[in-house]
Amino acid sequence: MLELYQFELSQYSEKVRLILDYKGLEYKKIEVTPGIGQLELFRLSGQRQVPVLKDGETFIADSTEIAFYLDRKYPEKPIIPTEPLLRGQCLLIEEWADESIGLKGRKAFIGALNQNQNFRVSILPKNVPDFFKSLVGAVPSEFLGLLGTGVGFGPDAIKEARRGLEQDLEALTLILQNRPYLVGDEPTLADLAVAGLSTILKFPAGNYLNVPEQLKGKGIPGLADRSAYEPFFSWRDRLYAEYRKPLTGSGATDSSPTSIEID
Repeated sequence: MLELYQFELSQYSEKVRLILDYKGLEYKKIEVTPGIGQLELFRLSGQRQVPVLKDGETFIADSTEIAFYLDRKYPEKPIIPTEPLLRGQCLLIEEWADESIGLKGRKAFIGALNQNQNFRVSILPKNVPDFFKSLVGAVPSEFLGLLGTGVGFGPDAIKEARRGLEQDLEALTLILQNRPYLVGDEPTLADLAVAGLSTILKFPAGNYLNVPEQLKGKGIPGLADRSAYEPFFSWRDRLYAEYRKPLTGSGATDSSPTSIEID
C-alpha cells in the first residue's frame, strides 16, 4: 500500500491527497511530528520536508515529483495532458500555484493567526486545555508580528502576500467563469494543485481534513469570506465533492493520520 508522510494542515500534502483520491488509489497517511519526526523521515528517505510518498521501497519527495511519479506508475485517470498546448498550460499553472498560492497562502495564514485572536485559538485541537487556549489567545499580535519579521513573516511580508493572493483569486475567478476546469474539459494537475493548495485559504466545508469542526468552511478573514471570490471557492468545493474521499474513521485512506514511529 502507498504511504504518505505528511502534515495534515500542509497544503502541499493536501495537493497530493487530492491527486491520490482523484486517481482512486488507496494509501495510508502517516503524520510526521515536526522536529524529531522529520529526523526519522530523513533517516528513511533522505528528506526532511513533507510530503513524501512511499511506494514499496521507493520514496518520492516534493508534491510535483510525486504527481509526475503517480501519473507514470498509475496512468489510469491521467492528470497531465499529452496534447502539447494543454500540457504546457497545465505544467505552467501547476508551477505557478506552488510558488504563488502555496507560499503566499502560508504567509497569509500565519498573518491571520498573528492578527486574529479567535482564528488563532480556533485551530487548536479540541483536547487542548482551556487554560492553554487562553494563553495562546492572549499573546499580543504585535509580539507575534515582531517574532515573524525575523523569519520572513513580518507585517510587510504578510501584507504583500495578501495583495498577491487577492490578484490570484480574482484571476482564477475570471478564468473559471465560463469553463469547468482550468485546462481543457477534464480535471488536470493544474486543477488539483490549485484546489489542494487553496485549502489553507478556506477549508472545505465537508469532512475532508482532520481540522476542528468550527474551521470547516472558514478561512483567512478578508479572503475566505469575500463575495467576489465565492465562484472560485464554489468551483473548488465541487472538485472536492466529486473526487476527494471524505474522512469516515475507517479504511486506509479515510482514517486519521498515524503518527510516525521513532526508533
